[in-house]
Amino acid sequence: MAQFGPNEWLVDEIYQQYLHDPESVDKAWWDFFNDYQPASSNGAAPAAVPAQAPTAAPAAEAAPVAVPGNQAPVAQAPAGVAPAVAAGTVEVEAPGALAPKPTPKAVAPVGGVPRDAAITAPPTASTPTGGGSATTVLRGPAARLITNMNASLEVPTATSVRAVPAKLLIDNRVVINNHLKRARGGKVSFTHLIGYAMVQATKAIPEMNGSFAEADGKPALVTPEHINFGLAIDLQKPDGSRTLVVPSIKAAELMDFREFWQAYEDLVRKARNNKLTADDFAGTTISLTNPGGIGTVHSVPRLMKGQGTIIGVGAMEYPAEYQGASEETLNRLAVSKVMTLTSTYDHRIIQGAQSGEYLKAIHQLLLGGDDYYDRVFESLRIPYEPVRWVQDIPATHENDISKV
Repeated sequence: MAQFGPNEWLVDEIYQQYLHDPESVDKAWWDFFNDYQPASSNGAAPAAVPAQAPTAAPAAEAAPVAVPGNQAPVAQAPAGVAPAVAAGTVEVEAPGALAPKPTPKAVAPVGGVPRDAAITAPPTASTPTGGGSATTVLRGPAARLITNMNASLEVPTATSVRAVPAKLLIDNRVVINNHLKRARGGKVSFTHLIGYAMVQATKAIPEMNGSFAEADGKPALVTPEHINFGLAIDLQKPDGSRTLVVPSIKAAELMDFREFWQAYEDLVRKARNNKLTADDFAGTTISLTNPGGIGTVHSVPRLMKGQGTIIGVGAMEYPAEYQGASEETLNRLAVSKVMTLTSTYDHRIIQGAQSGEYLKAIHQLLLGGDDYYDRVFESLRIPYEPVRWVQDIPATHENDISKV
């Protein structure tokens, strides 16, 4: 099951569904489950052991204890039983029975005030206690997810961070989607373009695609033959709960952008329709997660065993200090929207310089380096030149008319 990484909980869930009703599971899973033997620790939590009630102790075991002053005697509670405290009196509830309340007795006055009056508080308005809480034992997929997260703590990670201008990415995506709308249809997302740039950067820096393992008890480096690009997909269930699956595009380095785009969309479609198979989950070497789609600016995701790197993509926003500026001011100052990329890597096999160079390579590609957008346009048969990245031209008020 280690081959499925963060998706192990989902395989467990589908297997339980298969045992209950094989017809409810896609037939692509049947051959896999025919000889599948789940481990004893496959995420199922042990059955809860009912708490045993304490053995009732005879009421006679509670012996009175003498106390100084005019206070009433206090009953000695049996071992393990907490006394219930009332105003002015200490009572012990014997297990299984309610102790009778003591009959109030007249006591000598203290300073002219009867003792029972001195300890009686005036009635107060009831106030809410804040309510209680419920504890639920997690089983099945939820327990498996916890197992995977705990296992990820064994991976010594470090994270590199880089801010990338998003202006060119935004403008070229507009050109691409306008052409697709007029031609064969479809839509390219930011994640398509970022993910493909990530694959190209991994080809240039293949160390980011490796993973750590142990061979005969000795540390080893695993170098995969292909780049199996893992994509984190957020799914919302009918009951409103959310779950995360990470299928992968196999041999992504052999694809042009159009093929990568189609493979990406096939995976998302299968995930939405609950048609992902074991092959879709197996063999992931490097992953991308994009919480920026819901507004997260900076993310440091968990790295699962069996992978060397996971890239997090932040939201595309103007820098916070410029978000109150007008469009005219933003244009005059040449302020671009930016996005934050994070590279979280296994520090046993990848060093900070390699991670930094990797983010730099993605940065340069997204600014049009290595003819990146030209190759994207060519694969989609877009008969235009892509928008180019150039430095802003300084201008004064006198020559604004000549500014491009």
